[in-house]
Amino acid sequence: METLINIKQLRAWYTKDKTVLKGLDISLEKNSVIGLIGLNGAGKTTLMNVICGLHEGFDIQSADMNGKKIKFSDDSFRMSRYIVFSEDDSFGYFTFDEYVEYVFSCYDKKTDKALIDDLVEKFGFGEYRSTFIKDLSLGSKRKAYLITGFALRPELLLLDEPVNGLDFTSTEALYKLISEYKQYGTVMFSSHILESVTLTSDKVLVLENGVISKTYSGDEITAETIRASLGNEEEGQNV
Repeated sequence: METLINIKQLRAWYTKDKTVLKGLDISLEKNSVIGLIGLNGAGKTTLMNVICGLHEGFDIQSADMNGKKIKFSDDSFRMSRYIVFSEDDSFGYFTFDEYVEYVFSCYDKKTDKALIDDLVEKFGFGEYRSTFIKDLSLGSKRKAYLITGFALRPELLLLDEPVNGLDFTSTEALYKLISEYKQYGTVMFSSHILESVTLTSDKVLVLENGVISKTYSGDEITAETIRASLGNEEEGQNV
């Protein structure tokens, strides 16, 4: 598969004596789904924030997209990606419909109302379209941002713990949307839910001790493999 993004020797920190990412190399393929896993504090959110230009404490040897050198702060790169955060309290006084219009205008795209309506129905979000985002529950906020991201269809869609707060029906819809997204671009998502990784991912990256310690693909992606890679022998779905 062709490479979309290639990052070499990424280091990130919050203070100089607390390095989270320690010379990390990562490659994301075009039109693929990449699951990112790791124990709490492994740096999954930090990695995504760095890629989105939202974390200043980092240095890097090189970053390429489609074979061309990039900076994460470049406008051209920003226009090619969208992130759904694990926690997000921004745009609280926007309704969902106002937020969607704002995001699409920032990306210089025309809103696809039919697609947005379809996603709203899939996530059971119809009754909340005119509610201020600040007044939504955690799960409904997550739905609002997920719908926006999937409707926007950027070349790189980043999802940080996207299952958190979702009901069963919305979780099923999310898995299907992630799996189908390969026709539009690449998804990288972090998760501690085993089924989300095993049901959707083409490749799984294990983040451990500040680097990608293991990579799995195809038939290697099983619940047993994932648990063993993290040293988690407990039963249940969390990893």
